Amino acid sequence: MKKLSDLFKGLPTLNSFNGELMINKIVFDSRKVEQGDLFVAVKGTTTDGHAYIDTAIELGAIAVVCHEFPKVINSEVTYILVTDSEAILGEIASNYYGNPSSQLKLVGVTGTNGKTTVATLLYELFMSLGYKCGLLSTVCNYVDMHKVEATHTTPDAIQLNALLSDMVEAGCSYAFMEVSSHAVSQKRIAGLSFAGAIFTNLTRDHLDYHGTFDNYIYAKKAFFDLLPKDAFALTNSDDKNGMVMLQNCSAKKYTYSLRSMADFKTRILENSFHGMLLTMNDREISVPFIGRFNAYNLTAVFGAGVLLGVDADEVLQHISGLQAVSGRFETIASPEGYIAIVDYAHTPDALTNVINTINDIREGAGELITVVGCGGNRDKGKRPIMAKEAVSGSNRVILTSDNPRNEDPQEILNDMLQGVDAASRRKVLVIADRKEAIRTACTLAQRGDVILVAGKGHENYQIINGVKNHFDDHEVIADFIAGK
Repeated sequence: MKKLSDLFKGLPTLNSFNGELMINKIVFDSRKVEQGDLFVAVKGTTTDGHAYIDTAIELGAIAVVCHEFPKVINSEVTYILVTDSEAILGEIASNYYGNPSSQLKLVGVTGTNGKTTVATLLYELFMSLGYKCGLLSTVCNYVDMHKVEATHTTPDAIQLNALLSDMVEAGCSYAFMEVSSHAVSQKRIAGLSFAGAIFTNLTRDHLDYHGTFDNYIYAKKAFFDLLPKDAFALTNSDDKNGMVMLQNCSAKKYTYSLRSMADFKTRILENSFHGMLLTMNDREISVPFIGRFNAYNLTAVFGAGVLLGVDADEVLQHISGLQAVSGRFETIASPEGYIAIVDYAHTPDALTNVINTINDIREGAGELITVVGCGGNRDKGKRPIMAKEAVSGSNRVILTSDNPRNEDPQEILNDMLQGVDAASRRKVLVIADRKEAIRTACTLAQRGDVILVAGKGHENYQIINGVKNHFDDHEVIADFIAGK
């Protein structure tokens, strides 16, 4: 339990209150309130917590944080008025858990693509260097070597601080986390102390939430604007929005690049389905990663490792021993001589990057067969773009379901087909059943062909009519190859 005054230490409030009141825990979901809790009324995207203040009090809340007083005041409850309850939630959550981020070297990774790979590889890098570390990612969270299931790219402010507190308790020195644009907009990272931030790239995504691309850019940039002077800001200078991130940023500024002068510069010497030979700041290194996009990811990891104080040669030595992240350009070789690749690419730019990488590497008369879909209840505008990119870079395309969620799969496919011109329709199949689509691609594939199954990557489920069902792209391919 914590004193209310401890939770609000150093934070502005608009009224006086009983700071001696002992608080059991902080809650922003009224359904989870228990006796002695502090309820924070947050205005979300679909509901406003202020409408549930009475419910929270009935369940045992003894204090309420709000940015406007309810019409009926309960004399037995302490109310704390603030200007922004959404931001204050992160601040008081940090205070509740003893400001764990200040006891770690916390590095955040943001961008449209590459967040999971960069954050995970940094975790793997520093673990291999002998440090205890934490990871907060789309695929999985780790407290040292203890695995914790991930439900969001960036957890809510309370979960986030609880996990960071667990990392401190476990003796971790470093923590690496994905910072989504949603998390910045919803102020889930408020109250955190970052030692560094990395920007990967920015392309169309999440416009169903942000509304405009400018709003999306601002959400990413806002993360860099919050950095303290003693932190580092590392940006991809080859991305047209890379330098925007550094505008008005107080942190120490650094760049990485494959095309121009930068603090951390990489050149690709050789690229194959088995890996790449690179030079990083004129040091040669062989890695089991594939594609230009992974060269960018590895350069970001190299730069962050050096900026965190590790000798450059030691960083490179350990990078050469890292392995690809699950569901990111994961290759499966078949006895029939074709290669299947499972990748999380779910944005137009990510899909284009993966297709271009495959086409740069594949040899001879082999064809590329791409299986791809789009998620339901998400940005509809990218659906025809995804189909267009798939068709322009592939010999054959099978349009299928991703996570239709609560939408009709056929309606999603109809939206995708709007991006396919009449001349290209001949090389497109539409198979709504994802398992059948993947198996059809495997049936069509000949020796030397490459199958790309894009969109779900590491995910081992498919959401249909709001129900999460077991589904694994890798598993479907492996079963087909095994004759199951």
